[in-house]
Amino acid sequence: MKTIRSKVTYLQMFEPPKRPALVPIEGACVIQARKPTIAFCRFLNDAVGGPWNWVDRKRLSDQELGVIVHDPNVETHVLYADGTPAGFAELDRRTAGQIELAYFGLMPEFLGQGLGKYFLSWVVDRSWSYHPQRLWVHTCDLDHEAALSVYQKGGFEIYDEEVIDQAVL
Repeated sequence: MKTIRSKVTYLQMFEPPKRPALVPIEGACVIQARKPTIAFCRFLNDAVGGPWNWVDRKRLSDQELGVIVHDPNVETHVLYADGTPAGFAELDRRTAGQIELAYFGLMPEFLGQGLGKYFLSWVVDRSWSYHPQRLWVHTCDLDHEAALSVYQKGGFEIYDEEVIDQAVL
């Protein structure tokens, strides 16, 4: 598999951000996929991550992916806009005291409509409902150009950066 140099930025927060209460967006709702099928997980990953070179899950077998997404400490939340899947987030609570926002994003058709800010706020609120010591996420320069600033505006602060050889299709 081909690789490309990529800058990875790690962000974290140690307390919920101070902001007004989340205001719902008409037609938008978030539903937890409590026992998502592998096909649905692959659909979400491809539909959201396809343009941004999300290949990690493509390299997993169905069994390997199932071990992750069916773990009771891993949650898949799907954002719907007017009944259509618009994005998803995966919260990984397998490490005591912390939550990794392992995956987060919108499908390209839903970018630029204010849904990302709403969804990230919802996900952050959901994460803090577990009272972790830390919530963290990482992004890279292959993700959407606004990803880093969206996370920062959402309350995350940079704590590390590294350059890696990222696999690409």
